[in-house]
Parts: sequence; structure tokens; C-alpha cells
Amino acid sequence: MSRILGENLPNIPWQEKPSDFKGPIWRYAENPVIGRNPVEGVARIFNSAVVPYEDGYVGVFRGETINGRPHIYFGKSKDGIHWDFDKEKIPFYDEDGKPYQPLYAYDPRLVKVEDYYYIIWCGDFGGAAIGMAKTKDFKNFTRLENPFLPFNRNGVLFPRKVNGKYMLLSRPSDSGHTPFGDVFLSQSPDMKYWGEHRIVMQKGGSGWWQSVKIGCGPAPIEIDEGWLIFYHGVTGTCNGFVYSMSAAILDRDCPSKVLYRAGSLMLTPEEWYEERGFVPNVVFPCAALTDAATGRIAIYYGAADTYVGLAFTTVDETVKFIKEHNELVGLDGTEGRL
Repeated sequence: MSRILGENLPNIPWQEKPSDFKGPIWRYAENPVIGRNPVEGVARIFNSAVVPYEDGYVGVFRGETINGRPHIYFGKSKDGIHWDFDKEKIPFYDEDGKPYQPLYAYDPRLVKVEDYYYIIWCGDFGGAAIGMAKTKDFKNFTRLENPFLPFNRNGVLFPRKVNGKYMLLSRPSDSGHTPFGDVFLSQSPDMKYWGEHRIVMQKGGSGWWQSVKIGCGPAPIEIDEGWLIFYHGVTGTCNGFVYSMSAAILDRDCPSKVLYRAGSLMLTPEEWYEERGFVPNVVFPCAALTDAATGRIAIYYGAADTYVGLAFTTVDETVKFIKEHNELVGLDGTEGRL
């Protein structure tokens, strides 16, 4: 039996696994949980992140506005399924209290570390680059320094320090559509200066589903065997990219080292809301809720760059699947130092 090392969440969104379903991750029967035109001026919400807060849930949402430019919007929910959104995008300020809005922002993650909730997104900094902000109350949002130069995407912060340092996963790239495709780890003593970069996971393997690129999804989940991460993998077809989801386990004290990694996908576009949309054939995980008492995990994912889907698994099912389909790629089993 595997255990989640975290807090209990008795009101976690949940549906039992259908008796005739064989996969390790199953979809919410009423998907998508967020459809088109969810708020005035926003055509689509997808690739978004949520966390428990007070007596319900809050989230930061990628809102594709009706002029096509993405921004981050705030939403709240009692049950994690039915959401209310602010009409205006989140107002960010610098540390001196001056307005400091990103030109655009997309694919946010949301992670609580100690006393702050951190928002990590991709925006423009002379090219695709990671932006960051923090809040304690979801009313005041303070932007931080950009951690890296362009080009970089898929920034995901660990929910606690490791060896006294903040840890951030990301995927460096060039000015194209992320042809580098591998996941790296960076470390910081203060959330301002980042270094000690390591290669964590590389694209490829014997299967094709993650042959083009990979990227981390929700914040890593601490379990008794290490850090459980869900990530997306991308393959190319004659009709474009296909984004699928799988998982891996990283070493607890040296998270640049992969202990186990599923060589097979766990969820891939099959339903209409995943196959049809602004960008078809996309399953893009961005957030996960966990209940330590039951081992339940609820995963929020973007579907076809148009909708938000919800899916479920347990820590036991996921760890079992990873180990049964274990395949390390390249430098996965090392500390990632070259």
C-alpha cells in the first residue's frame, strides 16, 4: 500500500471507478466541468490549476479572451466542480505596489509553499518565459522576478523545500514550439536566484506517445516512496500533435533522479471534448487534489485547448501502474549532472 504524505481532504471531488473500466485513471462522468464562454469576454478556459482554500476551492484559470490573447482569471468553488469566475483578469502588482501586468499569461500552476500560494505561468519576456507571483489571500497578488531567461515553459514548483531549497521543474526550449522537450530541475534559496540546474526526465523511450516532448503537470505529490508527478507527453502524427498523460516517481531527497517512470500512457484523448476543440487531441494535466486518508487523487486537465476535464485515480493504482510499466529513459536514473 502506498501512502500520500499530506493533509486529509474529505470533500475532494470524487466518483468511484466504473466496474467495467480497466485503466488507472477514469474520467468524471459529467465532463467537461468548464465549457465554452464561461464568463463574459472569455471564449475558453482550459489548462488551469486549483487548490483547497478555506471551506472550498480556488483556482487560477487560463482564460482565452475573445481577441485571442490569454490572461489569468480567478475562480472559486464550493465543490471543485461548479465554478464562479471573476469577470476581470487577476491584477498583479510588483513588490513596491505598482501595477505589473504580464503582456499575456497562460497554463498557470498553483502551489502552496509554507505561508504563500505561488502562481507560475508562461508569458512573454522577449520570448516564451516563466512568470511567477505570490498571494496569501487571493486578493493581493505580487509578481516576483522571472526565474529564467527565455525560452522556457511548464514551470512547476514543489510544495515544500528540499534540502533547504525551493525546487522548480521546467522545460527549456528555443524560439520554436519547444523542440528541446526535456524536463529540468532548478534550485533556489530565496525564490529569486535560481541555479544548480539538473536534467530530470528526457523525452523518448520505446513508445511513441512521448517522442516529441514532455512537460510536468500538477505540483509534485509527496508519497512514502518519493515524489509522484503527473506529466504530459507529446507525439507527432500526420495530422498534428497528440498530448497524453502519464506519471513518474522522483527521489525524495534528490528529485532530479527518477526512480520509476511509466513507459505507457495513462490517459489519452478519446472523448469528444478531448478530440475536438481549438487544438484537437489534447489532454494537458495542470492540477491535482489529494486526500491522504483515502489515497484519492483528483486531476484537472485541459482538453483540446477548449475545456477543463476532471479525472480520478488513487495513489495505489498509479504507483502500481508506474512500476508495472516502468521504463527509464536516458539520464532518468541519475542525478542529472553533466
